Amino acid sequence: MTAPTPFGPLQFQLVLLRRMADHQPDLVKEARQELSASLADMREANRRWQAMVRAPRGRGSLRRYRSVLGEPELTLKRRVGDLECEALLWPVPLWPDLRFEAMAGPGGAVWNEWLVRAPGAAGPALTSVPSLRPWSCTVDEVARAFPPARPMEGSAPTRWALALTDPGSGEPYIAEFTWGLFQRLLPG
Repeated sequence: MTAPTPFGPLQFQLVLLRRMADHQPDLVKEARQELSASLADMREANRRWQAMVRAPRGRGSLRRYRSVLGEPELTLKRRVGDLECEALLWPVPLWPDLRFEAMAGPGGAVWNEWLVRAPGAAGPALTSVPSLRPWSCTVDEVARAFPPARPMEGSAPTRWALALTDPGSGEPYIAEFTWGLFQRLLPG
């Protein structure tokens, strides 16, 4: 019996894609092909990730990310209210202008995990609802482009939603995100 492939950045990207497949199956299929990964590879990566997350004596989130992704490319200090936090950023080859960010509070507990724009990378020009394209923007970029966007609970732990209004038409919408990356727009 052969040993399983070490779980690394490729498998982690497949985990990200697994959740995105619910909303953007065609984009996920293209991404899998770019990564030379099958549907079975994606499912197996997700199974292994879930086993790591749920292991009774498993590593904490930050240790798990470091063991899978290596040391972060960048660590930034951030203030959230009166707490000082650390944002740890790792490159994601599938999305070169994005980084996977784990936001850790005092004591190292991870509070948030999602994709963000890489420091210095230009984001899209978001001027109207039609400018929102799947996988083109992050939660933060949409929130800044459509104030006062209102955060809403997502349908799963890795999902977020924003209630927003099209500045041109005044129509309400709900923007849905998986792992912080825009997936789809629904009527509000």
